[in-house]
Amino acid sequence: MRTETTEDEIRAELSAALAGLRVTADSRMGAGSDDVEGPRAYLRALAPGGWIVPSWPARFGGRGAPPADAARIKAILADFQGKDLYPFMVGLYLVGPSLLVHGTDEQNDRWLAPIADGSAIWCQMFSEPSAGSDLANVATRACRDAGGWILSGQKVWTSRAAYATWGMCLARTDPEVPKHRGLTMFVVKMDAPGVIVRPLRQMNGDLHFSEVFLEDVRVSDGDRVGEVNEGWRVALTVLANERSGMPGDGRPARRVGAGTGAPAWLAELAADGALGDEVLRDRAIQVYVSECVADLTEARAAANARAGRAPGPEGSGQKLRAAAVFRQRAELIKDAGGLDSLLSTTPGHIEYLTAPSMSIRGGTDEIQRTVIGERILGLEREPRLDRDEPWSRSRRGS
Repeated sequence: MRTETTEDEIRAELSAALAGLRVTADSRMGAGSDDVEGPRAYLRALAPGGWIVPSWPARFGGRGAPPADAARIKAILADFQGKDLYPFMVGLYLVGPSLLVHGTDEQNDRWLAPIADGSAIWCQMFSEPSAGSDLANVATRACRDAGGWILSGQKVWTSRAAYATWGMCLARTDPEVPKHRGLTMFVVKMDAPGVIVRPLRQMNGDLHFSEVFLEDVRVSDGDRVGEVNEGWRVALTVLANERSGMPGDGRPARRVGAGTGAPAWLAELAADGALGDEVLRDRAIQVYVSECVADLTEARAAANARAGRAPGPEGSGQKLRAAAVFRQRAELIKDAGGLDSLLSTTPGHIEYLTAPSMSIRGGTDEIQRTVIGERILGLEREPRLDRDEPWSRSRRGS
């Protein structure tokens, strides 16, 4: 484990690592941008010091820092201008932490360092046409043979699939047991024979989502994560990390307007005179308060991480807040522009078109509310007739 010293020394090392690298403070969750090389250069510059994933073991590209030190490093790094890491977020914040829990040392030696330095991009192949909110209903099959596994099926809404190196894929290995018990997690090379990726154009013009077809794709047993038929446990770890939030998961970098102490978007509205309208001013303050509450929710999650607690169902509340704030802020900025905002060239247009997707990314708002109701508030669970039925029968309707 590397021992952290003073904040000034950390800042000095970060300044040296980023010296000469052209960076920006903008973070738009990939909206309107397909830049991969810019954020890759940023990760490559920080990789030797393990600055991006300080809590990971040094062997795997981190610093081996304890939770409190890792949180301190991340807070200091947030003060530096950076890059929109959208292409790399699945690997850094979902796959990487999940592999540290469920992966073997050999797998982590192969996969984690390339995630940390930006060499490899990952996607998450979970959702299917008939298995979105009901994720355990996945129909993609994995059949074992002497050479490993053969995967066949279709995935959809797979973010980053068009340029990903690897994909974490949930597949069914036993259809004759209840749906949650017959799943296994695999890692698929996205350029392997039989992998077909078709990007889906969104209304904001982006091609970040894709449908993926797996046609007899061969996967080594060494690329299986976790035990056979225990894939749901791995999936829950990935989903918990996703719901607990990723940097830039709906809120822009916390920049302030010059001399105001307000977030940049609010300072810009004030400078444009939009806050002279009482109704808009009231809406703006409501959005600002919601943003502050979202910050506090994220701070609580960070405190839990520093205490060594794994992400839990409370992450659903964090995701709900982040999605709501993104949408409210985008609509406010659009409305503040008046008739000029009807033009696609006005500020905030891409974010406005992106906003509706925030409520369905990584699990719909409805799913998050169900998680909160059942697992936090202790409300009675909805009746389920398929809990003990074999998937081969329940998929046809019990």
